[in-house]
Formats: sequence, structure tokens, C-alpha cells
Amino acid sequence: MRAVRLSVVTAAATAAALTAVTGCTEKSKGGEGSDHVISVTATDDSCEVSKKEVPAGHLELAIENKGSKVTEVYVLFPDDRVVTERENIGPGTKQRVTAEVKAGDYQIACKPGMKGDGIRQAIKATGGTAAKRDSRLDKAVAEYRTYVQAQADETLPLAEKFAQAVKGGDLKAAQAAYAASRIGWERTEPVAESFGDIDPKVDVREDGLDDGQDPATDWTGWHRLEKALWQDKKIGDREKELADLLIKDLKDWQNRVGKAEITPTSMANGAKELLDEVATGKVTGEEERYSHTDLVDFKANVEGAEKSYALLKPVAQENDAKLTAELDKQFAALNGLLDKYRPNTTSYAFTSYDKVSEGDRKELSDAVNALAEPLSRLAAAVVVK
Repeated sequence: MRAVRLSVVTAAATAAALTAVTGCTEKSKGGEGSDHVISVTATDDSCEVSKKEVPAGHLELAIENKGSKVTEVYVLFPDDRVVTERENIGPGTKQRVTAEVKAGDYQIACKPGMKGDGIRQAIKATGGTAAKRDSRLDKAVAEYRTYVQAQADETLPLAEKFAQAVKGGDLKAAQAAYAASRIGWERTEPVAESFGDIDPKVDVREDGLDDGQDPATDWTGWHRLEKALWQDKKIGDREKELADLLIKDLKDWQNRVGKAEITPTSMANGAKELLDEVATGKVTGEEERYSHTDLVDFKANVEGAEKSYALLKPVAQENDAKLTAELDKQFAALNGLLDKYRPNTTSYAFTSYDKVSEGDRKELSDAVNALAEPLSRLAAAVVVK
């Protein structure tokens, strides 16, 4: 949901809450002077980097947002595929992000206001040294690759059921099929986002469109159909066309997901991104603002994050047992809290989010933040120093 934008007030408040706890606690064993650390200073109109060349292997970004807008920072391949990213960096806060890079050219992009292509700086990774890796992490990457492909494969029939209901003009059937069609996507969204072009087609909200885009012609995907089904309560020719387009784009995702660049650190960072998605979209009720199926997405995001963590845990536990103990505790607490909102814990029949009180939303938000902080340190725990 990278293309989804928050209101300025909500984004600033939520991101400040997240980054206030994560940014100041993340430490670099390499230190600011390490060859592998790039300091990134983001403002509302600049993106300054401390160096333009780093050794291949592990890369760490020490990010500080000195602007007045919530920002996000990316490391990108030349073709705009995402190596790693950190979203929702509040004004006056800091974040640290660990990634793996092979020798080659990259770009660092800062996106003040979380819009557009960002302000970019070219960097280069030099040398032929690959990042050192525990052999168990290669197995974790392979298993995760199988998992994300399975999620895409399982999503298509569910999405096709949803699309067929839309094309048949069956409002109630389409509404009933909507949430289930999104579960596999929500579990693995950071991998889908890494391609850059698929997420804006299938998962953007109206307020996430870039400046100059016309909602009447440029808004596509699940949320455009969600609005028609719940707010407009009608299915026209345009919605039927969009149902076909959604399946086309999801098949593109299904075909490409097996070729995604996946590393242990991208898995760990992706888990953190999924929690950020929860904090800035699901807890606020902005993601599924018409259907109020936010808790389905919420649970899927948590499941996806937990899958990455479970695969990385054997190595992370050896390197930082205190961290994994805390993650175990916080995952259990958040899952237990979510179970309060579904009568059958084996189903995805959650309470409609518009029925969840402000106090209960605050409780959910606190649990997400309690998990997000230690999860932000998982990438560093699987790095071989």
C-alpha cells in the first residue's frame, strides 16, 4: 500500500509515534564512521547522503528527517525495483535500515510527503564481496520465496471469484468476496511493492493518487471497486472493466513474484513494513474506509510479518536472544488481541471496523507499536558482522 497517503495530521502523529520509539533505539555495531554506513539527511526539498560509494555487502542507512513532512526513504535498483525502504519517518525523527547490496549502481530516494518519484542521489556499491550469510538464512530465503509464490497463487482464484461477482452485477456477492481476495496480497505486500509498478495499479486509495492523476480515469484496483460497492452501491460498465483489469494486474504479480529480489534483510525489513502498514492504515480505519474490513487486512499483515520472523528466528535467536524473546511475547499479545474481534479463530470473519471503539483502536495501536519497535531490529540481528 505504498501509494496510499494519510492526512497530514494523522500521518505526522502516527509516524512520530512509531519513529520516536524505533529510531532512537536502533544502534549500529559498525558506527557512524563505518564504510558500510551512509547517513541520509532528508528535508522537505533535499536528500543529502554522506557518501556516494560503499563496499558491496551489508549497507546501513542512518536516516534523519529534518523536514516538516513525513517522509520515506528507498534504496532502488536502476530500474526502480526496491532494494529496501523505510516509510513513515516523522519530522525530527531518525531511523536505521539494514540492507544487502551487490556491486553495482543504486539510487537513494527521499520522498517528502510520501509522494512522487522522490529526490534522488546516485550511489555505487563496489567490489565483488557478497554479504556474509549464515547458510540457514539461504534456506529461510528459499522457504520464504515458496511462501510468497503460494500466496499469489492462492489469491488469484479468490480474486477471480470477486471479479466474476462484479462483472455479474451481483453487489452482495461482490461485497462478500472482497476481503478474502486481499489476504494473500496483504501477507506479502512488501514483495509486491518491490516491483514498483504493480502496487499503484491494484492497491491505491483515491487520496494516494499522484498529483495530476484523475480518479475518474487513473484510479484502478481493489479500493476503486470497494468505493463502488459500499459507498456508491452500484456496479456499472466501468466497474466491470476494472474487475478484468484487476485480474490482469494480479496475474502479472503472480508471474513476477518468483523473480523478486529477496534477502534475509529484505525479509526482516518487510516484516517491519507490514507493521507500519497496520499502524498507518489499518488501525486508523483509512485503508478499508468504505467496507470497514480493516481487521482482515490487519491480521494478514501480522501473519506475513510473523512468517518472515519465524523463518529468520533460528539465526536471530543465536545473535540476540533477548530480542527474539521480546518478539515472541509481542506477536502473541497482538494475535491474542486480534482474536477478540472474531468469534472463530480459524476464520477471517472479523468485527466490522466501524464497530470498534476509539478506546479499542488505541489498544490495538499500542500493541502494534510494542511489536514494531523490536521488529525494527530484526534485520540487524541476522547480519553477520
